[in-house]
Amino acid sequence: MKLKTLRTAKIRKGTRVVLRADFNVAVEGGHIRDDWRMTRTMPSIVRLLRLGARLVILSHLGRPDGKRVASASLAPVARHLSEILRTPVAFSRDCIGPAALRITAALAPGQVALLENVRFHKEEEKNGAAFAKALAAHGDLFVNDAFSASHRSHASIVGIPRYLPSVAGLLLEEEVEHLSLLLVKPKRPFVVLIGGAKIDTKIGVMKALLTRCDRMLVGGALALPFLAAAGMRVGKTKLSRTELIVAKRLVGNRKLHLPVDVVVATGPNARPHVRAVNEIGARETVYDIGPETIRAFAAEIRAAKTIVWNGPLGLFEKKSFSHGTLALGRYVAIRSGGRAYGVVGGGETIDALHRTKMAEHVDWISTGGGAMLEFLEKKTLPGLKPLIKK
Repeated sequence: MKLKTLRTAKIRKGTRVVLRADFNVAVEGGHIRDDWRMTRTMPSIVRLLRLGARLVILSHLGRPDGKRVASASLAPVARHLSEILRTPVAFSRDCIGPAALRITAALAPGQVALLENVRFHKEEEKNGAAFAKALAAHGDLFVNDAFSASHRSHASIVGIPRYLPSVAGLLLEEEVEHLSLLLVKPKRPFVVLIGGAKIDTKIGVMKALLTRCDRMLVGGALALPFLAAAGMRVGKTKLSRTELIVAKRLVGNRKLHLPVDVVVATGPNARPHVRAVNEIGARETVYDIGPETIRAFAAEIRAAKTIVWNGPLGLFEKKSFSHGTLALGRYVAIRSGGRAYGVVGGGETIDALHRTKMAEHVDWISTGGGAMLEFLEKKTLPGLKPLIKK
C-alpha cells in the first residue's frame, strides 16, 4: 500500500494544516498519567512546525457520546502538549464555530492550537458532512496521524479528506509499513499470541491470521469459549450460545493452541490454584494461564521468526494472576530485536509489556489495538483509503 505522506507534501511557511492525532490518554486530576500516545506523534508535529505550518490539532478523548463531559475535555492535554513542545499551545473550547475559527486564524507560522474533543459533537461518530466541512475550514491540508482511530468511519478521519488534500503523518506511515511486513512473506515460524476477553471482536482477525501463521497461542478469557467448545467445563464463566458457535468453527484447527492448565480462584482476591483445563471447579473462575501452558507457549515463541502479540493472558493487574502475561511478554521482548520480528499492540497489552521493563526490545509497538487487528484482517482501514496514491 503506497500512501501520500507528509514526507513529500508541499508545505510552505504559513500553510494551515489540520492534524488528526490520537491524544486519547488517561487524565487523572487534570494531569496526564501516561503521555506515550502523545509522544508517538511528536515527529509529525515537530516537522510541521519547523516547516512553518500554522498547526491545528484535532483529537478525541474517551467516549462522551456527543455530549460535553468535563472529564473528557482536552484542556489538560493542551497544557501537557505545551510542556512537551516548550511553546504555548492555544486551546479552543470547541472544535467548530466562529470562536474556534478566530483562534486558528490568529495562529502565526510555527504556532499550534489544539481544539476541543471532536466527540463532544454527535456528528463526529455519524460522519456528518456539515461537521466534517466545518472541521476542514481550519486548514489547507489534512494530515492523518491517528492510525489507532483510522478503523473508525468518523468525520475527523474520513470526512475531512472530502474537503481538503490529505496525506499520512509520519506515525501512521510507520504503522502501515511495519504491520504490512506481517502480511507479505513474514519470516517463519510465524507465531501469534492472542488473549483478551471478547471473541466477537477478534474472531475475524483470528480467521485471517490462521491462514498466514504457523501457530496461534490463545489465552486469557478469549480461550474459554474454545475450551468449552472442546468439551471442557470453564467454571463460573457464563458463555453465550453465539460465543460457543463461533469457537466451534475454529477449535479443530491444528494451528490453534489452547491452554493445558490455568490459574483459578473463587474470586479475584481469593487464593489462586493451578488446575488442568479438565479439572476447573464449578465455583472457580479462570484468571491466568498455568505453568505448563507458559512453558509450552514460551517454547513456540523462542522458535519463532515473526511474533504478533495482542491481548493479555490473564488478569495481569493482580499480581497473583500476572505470571502468564508478564512471562510471555518477556519472551516476546527477548526474541524480538534481531532473532525475530516482534509486533505488539493493544492498550492492555502495551501496559503489560511496559511492566516487564523490556518494551524497548520489541521491534514495533503499535498505537492501535482494534485498528491493528482490523488492518491485519482486512489489509486496509477506512481512514487509509483517502490517503492511498492513485
